Order: sequence, then C-alpha cells, then structure tokens
Amino acid sequence: MRILILLLLTVLAGAGALAWDYQRFLDTPANLAEKEVFVVPSGASLRRVGQNLAAAGIIENAHYWELHGRMEGKAQDLRAGEYLLTPDMTPPALLALFIQGRTLQYSLTIPEGWNFRQMMQAVADHAHIENTLNPEDHEAVMERLGKPGAHPEGWFFPDTYLFPRGTTDLDFLRRAHERMEHALNVAWEGRQEDLPLETPYEALILASIVEKETGQAGERSRVAAVFVERLRRGMRLQTDPTVIYGIEQFDGRIRRRDLRLDTPYNTYTRDGLPPTPIALPGAAALEAVAHPAESKALFFVSRGDGTHHFSETYREHRQAVIKYQLDGDASRYGR
Repeated sequence: MRILILLLLTVLAGAGALAWDYQRFLDTPANLAEKEVFVVPSGASLRRVGQNLAAAGIIENAHYWELHGRMEGKAQDLRAGEYLLTPDMTPPALLALFIQGRTLQYSLTIPEGWNFRQMMQAVADHAHIENTLNPEDHEAVMERLGKPGAHPEGWFFPDTYLFPRGTTDLDFLRRAHERMEHALNVAWEGRQEDLPLETPYEALILASIVEKETGQAGERSRVAAVFVERLRRGMRLQTDPTVIYGIEQFDGRIRRRDLRLDTPYNTYTRDGLPPTPIALPGAAALEAVAHPAESKALFFVSRGDGTHHFSETYREHRQAVIKYQLDGDASRYGR
C-alpha cells in the first residue's frame, strides 16, 4: 500500500511538473532579439510548423506547440505565408497570428494618371509579385481577366495596394480591375441628369482626360465642366493629352504638326470622345465627370503654376493665352 501511495505521489508530482513546464512554455515569449520574418509553407501541418519554429530557436518545445494547437482545435487552420514575428510573442500569440493569416504585406502604388503600360511595367518589376503574364500582350491580359476583346486602358483603379509575397500579377490586376468597375458603377449610378454621355464607358473615357488635364485637385470639376459643355454644343474637345496618347513615339514635346496629324485620338481633328480612355482615372476624376461644376466655360489655359484660367468666350481665352503662355506678346498668337 505504501508503495502504491508513493507511486501515486510520484505520478502526481511528475504530472504537476509537466503541467507547470507546459504553462511556462505557453507564457514564454519567442526567443528573438528583434523582429524576424517566418514562413509558414503552403500545406504545412501543425507539427511541421512547430518543428520549424523549434529548429529556428524561436520556441523551445515542438511537442508542446503541437499539443497546444490540438487542444485549441486549430490543427488544420494555419494559413501559409510570410509573418513578421516580434520578441514579445508567446506560442499562443504565434498560433493566433498564423490562424488569422495576418501575413507580411508589401505595397505597390499605381498613381492616378498613369497609363496601362506604366502600370504593367511596375507590376512586372515588383520583387514580391509573381509574374505569370506577358506585360506586352494586352489582349491576353484582358482575356485572362475574363474580358476578351476589351481595350485595357483605363480599366484599373489607381491606388496603393497591399498584398503578401507570392501574389500573382493576375491576382493584382484582377483586384485593381474590380475596384475600377465598382468605382465607375458608383459614379455612373449617382451621376447628375442630362450629361452628354450615353454609357459608363464614355464617362470612364472623359474621366481619363480630366485626370490628365488637371494639375490641381480642386479644379477637376471645372475642367470636367468645360469638356461636358463642349460635348453639349458639339464642339471638338481639342485636348493635348489625347493627341499625345495617339502618338506612338512621343518625344515629350507636342508640336503644331502633331495637332494636325489625324489619329483616332486626335480631338483637334475628330469630333466627340476618343475611342478609349487615355489613362487610369482616380475616384475624384470619376466624381468630377459625374458631377461637373456649374459653369459655362468653354476654354482653359495653364497659368504655369499648376492652375488654369477658365474662359467662357474665345476672346477672353485668347487674352489669357497671350498673358500666361506668350508673356504678353500678342504678335506670337496663332503662329
């Protein structure tokens, strides 16, 4: 009997020591001197992750890790990816991090006014985006996005995007495309009445022009109003950015002969809107087209400081061009 009691006490003492050691393990922060990136491989088991943590010296006991995960009922819930670990994280905190999938995020900013080629090059050059597409094969890109035959320009929302390592270029583009579709639909559904635009796509085209013509955010609705008024009156838009977009080898300087060169995008030689957008418009440009300012201005000219002078008559516009573009020399007008 005494031997049985001694054995029982020994077992209880051992169990108590084991329980204490297990609790100590759960309460002990990760063995890290500073922040460190840890990768949970795709398809890795709870046991495999624990072994990797122990091998890296981040936790002491892979068996305790697996036991904790199974007791929590989370053995199958770990999400693959890169994680940023900090020295204060305990094993339960690590498990929670991996279950929630709060992976390390990278970013890529697509500025408003960029064109499709610029965006594709930035995506292709990003170190943490996996390339699966040919950035020069625009038709194939749109086909992979489920929009065969669609012209890609303008259909991607400019913004700063966060994503984990291994995101594919197709995943990135799909996300930006869906954002633009949503933003365009919202702007179109909420547009003011009597706009001289027949479809959401026409609004997208005009928004891209407004984006390229606007240097100051506060002027977007006024710039939009000029183009809307011109469309209402059947006047040509006569906007340089469309001409530039239609020049295959633009050298950075627009010349008078460029304004006379007839292309589908030359709004000096052709009526109405160009056939496609010319850039990626942001939400503010879409909103400006949907709700242009109350204005009868038909012209605007740069003051040289990022702002524009708006005019309702050609005579006033001519005077503004002489003042702001020709240094007051009227003799140079029309050359």
